[in-house]
Parts: sequence; C-alpha cells; structure tokens
Amino acid sequence: MALHLSNENRILAGVCGGLAEWLDWSPTWVRLLYVLVSVISVAFPGIIVYLILWIVVPRAR
Repeated sequence: MALHLSNENRILAGVCGGLAEWLDWSPTWVRLLYVLVSVISVAFPGIIVYLILWIVVPRAR
C-alpha cells in the first residue's frame, strides 16, 4: 500500500490519517505523536513537514 492522504481518517488535510493507514496504526496515536514531536521541536518544523506532505502526497482514490 502506498502513502496517500486519507479520505476517511481526515481532520484537516488527511496527512496523519494517511500515515496511520500506511503504517497500520491508529490515527489517534499518529496525531498525538505528531503533536508531541511538533511541540518538542518548537512546532515550526512540524508545520513545514505537514504542509510539504499535504502538497506532495497524492489523495486516496
């Protein structure tokens, strides 16, 4: 299964939901881990990575 933006597990753009489906993890855990890593890294890199993934990763069909 390829990485894609999720249509089902989406809150904002579907990036975390798509990562969760790709990793076969719970979307809630991926979101919590993303927020935790973003806060620890002073949020700026996390926002940039999220925006890049939103632009680069294709939407699920």
